[in-house]
Amino acid sequence: MITQKDIANEISLDSTRVRSRRGKHKIFIGMAPGVGKTYRMLEEAHQLKQEGIDVVIGLLETHGRKETAQKSQGLEIITRQQIGRGDITLTEMDTDAILARQPQLILVDELAHTNVPGSPREKRYQDVEVILESGIDVYSTVNIQHIESLNDLVARITGVVVRERIPDRILDEANEVVVIDVTPETLEERLREGKIYAPEKIQQSLDNFFQRRNLIALRELALREIADNLEEDAINSTPKTKYCSVHERVMVCVSTYPNSVQLLRRGARIADYMRARLYVLFVAHPEKFLTKEESLHIETCEKLTREFGGEFLRATSHDVPQKIAEVAQEYRITQVVLGHSQKSRWQLLWRGSFVHQLLRYLKDIDLHIMASEKTVSKSLSEK
Repeated sequence: MITQKDIANEISLDSTRVRSRRGKHKIFIGMAPGVGKTYRMLEEAHQLKQEGIDVVIGLLETHGRKETAQKSQGLEIITRQQIGRGDITLTEMDTDAILARQPQLILVDELAHTNVPGSPREKRYQDVEVILESGIDVYSTVNIQHIESLNDLVARITGVVVRERIPDRILDEANEVVVIDVTPETLEERLREGKIYAPEKIQQSLDNFFQRRNLIALRELALREIADNLEEDAINSTPKTKYCSVHERVMVCVSTYPNSVQLLRRGARIADYMRARLYVLFVAHPEKFLTKEESLHIETCEKLTREFGGEFLRATSHDVPQKIAEVAQEYRITQVVLGHSQKSRWQLLWRGSFVHQLLRYLKDIDLHIMASEKTVSKSLSEK
């Protein structure tokens, strides 16, 4: 006979099973402070609360922005933990209180924040990982300049070295990443209206981090980073033969012919116009040994590829067109650049066109055939 106590125990066990899963993580990312990441996060939180989801604010940073503070009204907030540092008392997110409260969803601002010395964990993203492991879903916010792998690039763009960073894996492991996008003009307008920083900081911000060229570059960086994530998700969720490329990727196929250097430069220009990644491929025949001159030529191509910021690839195969197609698929190439065939008309009739062979293998990839400058070689005795 099943008693009320048995039913209660079963419900308790079901609850434990549900909580044993890792929480889902949604990150709101932007190009700079003031784009509206926190506001958007709070908007979604209110919608979920209306749907009956238990939503709680774990850590909110309004930075004095009235609209953000007003948007947080009506949502429960976990009281911050107080940490003494000498004569002053600082506050941090109280992770233990969040774990004790066990909401369905917790909101955490400024994911890259460094905690006060003496806190259980050094970084806020580490607190978030603990919360996720407990089975609680998390919404968090971060700016693109705080991504570890982009740190050097952001420093070159803005001249500012960002000290607070999160590992790339945090972004990779997130269940959803949402880019909050506004134009540089809109962001500048918000800044001038005092919606981002206090009046005394406005002009200093416009003269430094919020310069128009910085905002344009950071915006593109944020959009590209999210595109990378979308592309990776598409690749992981579809068969290898049906991969999806969000970014253009240009692959130049070089050989031992002297015109390969000219071909590489033209391919690099195509990649630059498309803002595409550049790859250069040399396929060697396994039974053919390169002469010293040919080896130096390929080394020159490799050095030139690095100067253009590309990646040089080497492969070996009896079937060059098939190998090109295999590498193109592996690196998700969208554009292949080739030189005009050096074969005679008789060779083309006998063995077939290299391009035609390649077209049999390449699917959904654009092929560029570059005509080389005509050169006439004559020995001294012929002159």
